[in-house]
Amino acid sequence: MSVADQFTRQTGLTGIGYQGHDLASFLDQLSTEGVSLLVDVRLNPISRKRGFSKRALSESLESVGIAYEHARPLGNPRENRAGFGGPPGEVQEARRRFAEELAAPAAREWLTTIAGWATERRVALLCFEADQERCHRDVIAAEVHRLG
Repeated sequence: MSVADQFTRQTGLTGIGYQGHDLASFLDQLSTEGVSLLVDVRLNPISRKRGFSKRALSESLESVGIAYEHARPLGNPRENRAGFGGPPGEVQEARRRFAEELAAPAAREWLTTIAGWATERRVALLCFEADQERCHRDVIAAEVHRLG
């Protein structure tokens, strides 16, 4: 692997959903992908799934050398979530509505910060949904890439 390839693997942006994972497989996937910072983009970082609520997740990540940040301003509002699970037209409408949320000053600040981090390290955006195209983190990732 060239130095450039190693740098690319150690930097940049990826997304991950914890749906279908237990904590061990989730941490293993992050480590395999070279992630050093996980940015939680859930509006409310709580989960019924053991180990995936904010405090427990942060502690588990820290134990394997991965930093944790919660970016509440990048969370998808409750009233927009169902659209991401619907047919293609509803998904597109949910994506459009969420993209409007990213115009808020607090969201812009987080997007810029994440873009900066991704030039220095490997950053993963976290939400529940396994399929990134059916998750608001895909809209966030596209905007971070546009900024970066």
